Parts: sequence; structure tokens; C-alpha cells
Amino acid sequence: MLILAAATFHVAGRTDVADIDQAHALLAPMLGMGAASVVFAVALLASGQNSTVTGTLAGQIVMEGFLDLRMPVWLRRLVTRLLAIIPAVFVVGAAGDAGATRLLVLSQVVLSLQLPFAVVPLVKFTGDARIMGSLVSPVWLKTLAWVIAAVIIGLNATLLIGML
Repeated sequence: MLILAAATFHVAGRTDVADIDQAHALLAPMLGMGAASVVFAVALLASGQNSTVTGTLAGQIVMEGFLDLRMPVWLRRLVTRLLAIIPAVFVVGAAGDAGATRLLVLSQVVLSLQLPFAVVPLVKFTGDARIMGSLVSPVWLKTLAWVIAAVIIGLNATLLIGML
């Protein structure tokens, strides 16, 4: 979604796009009525699939790897998707489109704040020869990964400070 917005709106000099409904309406004159809907739908679908796959895999890893909880794949997918969609359906039903936009923004803020809790252990574990053995990350990759983790943490700190 960000790539689509950046590629389309920035080139056209549009910096006033504030929400998803406005983005869809403004894409039509820039890309053509038919193309705007298709491009927007594909970008939205890809974004949703990315979040769903990430959430499902994270749930699987936590349930099987850390909690030693085994269940059929179909049941795990059903549980993780229901846990994701029930709050969204409730918010959209109670607050309408405006609530959906606020929920979308809030979900992205929460995801960005959770990212360091996944990235830091990942970098630590993949850089530990005792855990990874011969597959341990080389020094240059560990260094790059720690720099990227620091940038993510710094951006989140900037976000939090800006909100205060």
C-alpha cells in the first residue's frame, strides 16, 4: 500500500492524502477509473495476505515451539483468523467506515511497535553459533541486522516521543 501511494501520489505532488477512502478516490483520476480499482484492490489484498500469513506463522511457531501445543492445521488457521477478524467486525459494526480507518491505523502502529520484539531475538538467535551451528550468520550480516534493528527501534522511539 505504501509503495502504491508513494509511486502515485508523490509523483503527482499529492501530499494531502489522509485515509484509505480518500486514497481510492484520488487514484481514479491519476490511473484511470478501471485501473485505479484493480491496482488498489490488488495492493489491499496483498497487504492483507501479508498480515494474515505473518500472523498465522507467528501463531504456529509460538503454539508449537514454545507452548508445545499441537493441533490440526485447519483448526490453527481457523483460530488465528477468528482472533484477527472478530475485533475488526465489531469495530466496523459499531463505528462504520471511520472506525475501520482508525482501526487500520492503530493496527499498523501496534505492528510497528511489536516488530523489535521479533527482530531482536531473530538477530540474536541467528548470530549465535551454539544455536545455529554451521548456519550461523556471518559477521557482516549480523552487523547489518543489528543496524537495521537499531533503526527500527529508533523509528519507534521517535513515533512514541512524537505522540507524547
